[in-house]
Amino acid sequence: MTDNVIELRGVSRRYDSGPPALADVSLTVAAGEAVAILGPSGSGKSTLLNLVAGLDKPDDGEVLVAGQRVDTLGEAGAAKYRRRTIGMVFQFFNLLDDLTVFDNVVLPSQLAGAGRADARRRATDLLTNLDIARYAQTYPGRLSGGQRQRVAVARALMNRPALLLADEPTGALDSASGADVSRLLSELHADGQTIVLVTHDPALAESCATRTVEIVDGRITADTAVGAAR
Repeated sequence: MTDNVIELRGVSRRYDSGPPALADVSLTVAAGEAVAILGPSGSGKSTLLNLVAGLDKPDDGEVLVAGQRVDTLGEAGAAKYRRRTIGMVFQFFNLLDDLTVFDNVVLPSQLAGAGRADARRRATDLLTNLDIARYAQTYPGRLSGGQRQRVAVARALMNRPALLLADEPTGALDSASGADVSRLLSELHADGQTIVLVTHDPALAESCATRTVEIVDGRITADTAVGAAR
């Protein structure tokens, strides 16, 4: 597929009188790509992700995701956009500890107004496909880090998002669990899921991305096909 899921057009973001967090960034991500955003702390990676997620707005430029202008959305519109268009996976899982695994996963579809029966079928299918169905009635605090991240991925995929955003998804995991999540992301990409991954870890980018974008001081300094880098 060649249609772009993400288009950033001359995007800049400033938070104070210092250097911009992002400076005139233009970037496209095609449907079916898995793109890793690399860079040191403070380089602008998280700012870029927040703009794509509609959690922040640029001072200049345009942000389009799945053909929709995200930067012009109000608070309610941005919330609806996140429910319908993107799934998000975080470093520290952000699961609700007082809900079971099943209830954590099914929650996004309930918020989106899906029918109860359809939502339960979708959640069951995801838990089965991600090999965590046996934990459906378990609370997140009783799971390992790798298992919790699988639950977080299932939750992110619940509403069939056009785009999966992952912010340091292995940053809080041990090496074995991190490798497990890396394989999972690779499998999702092989199934056609468009993924944008923010990471400090070049090995993670190499293992599950088809393209790496490096950001330094708010500017893109390299944009490389992973196969070409090997």
